[in-house]
Amino acid sequence: MFELRLLCPEDHVETLSDALDALDALSVSVEDADAQTDAEQALFGEPGMPPPKEGWQRSRIIALFPDEAAANEAAQLLQLQDFFADCRLLGVASVPDEDWVRLTQSQFAPVEITPEFWIVPTWHEPPEQAREVIRLDPGLAFGTGTHPTTRMCLRWIARRPATAPLGRVLDYGCGSGILAIGAAKHGALDIDAVDIDEAAVQSTVLNAEANRVSLKAGLPDRAQGTYNTVLANILATPLKVLAPLLCAHVAEGGALVLAGILERQADELKEAYAPWIQLSVADTEDGWILMTAQR
Repeated sequence: MFELRLLCPEDHVETLSDALDALDALSVSVEDADAQTDAEQALFGEPGMPPPKEGWQRSRIIALFPDEAAANEAAQLLQLQDFFADCRLLGVASVPDEDWVRLTQSQFAPVEITPEFWIVPTWHEPPEQAREVIRLDPGLAFGTGTHPTTRMCLRWIARRPATAPLGRVLDYGCGSGILAIGAAKHGALDIDAVDIDEAAVQSTVLNAEANRVSLKAGLPDRAQGTYNTVLANILATPLKVLAPLLCAHVAEGGALVLAGILERQADELKEAYAPWIQLSVADTEDGWILMTAQR
C-alpha cells in the first residue's frame, strides 16, 4: 500500500479529491496542514450534517493506492492539470502493513452511560461493574453511544425512577436503534422505532435481534397513536419542524425527550414547542443539551 500526499488551498480540496477518486484511489482523506501549530483551524459541525467547509486554508490530502506505480502515475497526471497550479506534491511513501480490522476496533472502546449501564462493542468484554449492556458495533446509522446527545438520552432512560415507567415508547429518528434498545433494556415493552432511512430501519432490526430485545421498526408512518415516552435525537432544525407531530404523539402525563440541540439553540426549541408543551434543559454535555417536557 502506498500513499500520495498533496498540499492544496481550501478552494481546491473538492476538485482534487474528486480527481483522486477518478484515478481509483482506495481512499482520500483531508487534514489541516497546520495542525498542532498556532495556525491550526478548528472545524465543527453538527452530526449528520455536511461539514461547514470542505477543508482548511492549507489542506493536506492523503490518497491511498494499492501500489507505488499507481500512486506515482496519479501524481504525474495531477501535476499536468490546470487546477493543480496552487497545489504541491509532498511525496509518495509506502504504508506499513497493518491489521486494519484490529486497528479500527481498537478505536471503539466500551462507553459508560452510568456506572451500571454500558455500550460495549462485540469484540470487548463488558466491564465488571456493568449490570446492563447494549452490544453495538459502529455501523452506517448514527448512534453508537460515543456522541454526547446519545449518551444524554440513554442516561435519562437509565435514571428514570421506577415510579415513572417508560411505558409505550416511540423512538423517532432511530438511527442504529440504540435509544429504543436502551428503553427495552430498562423495562419498556411496547416500542416503535422509526426513521426516514430504510438502512437505519434495517440496522435497528439487526441491533435489536443482537441484543435480544423486542421492538417494531419501520418508516415514520409506523408511529401511531400516543406514547408514554417520545424520544427524538435528531437536530435542532428538523426538531422544530416536527414539533406539532412529536407533541401529538405524547400521551397525557407522558414525557418528551429531545436531543441533537446545541446550548445556544435552547430558546429556539422552547419557542417552537411552546404552543403544545413546555420544554426545559434536563442535561448538558460538551456544548450539547437534552431538553425534556411532560404533558
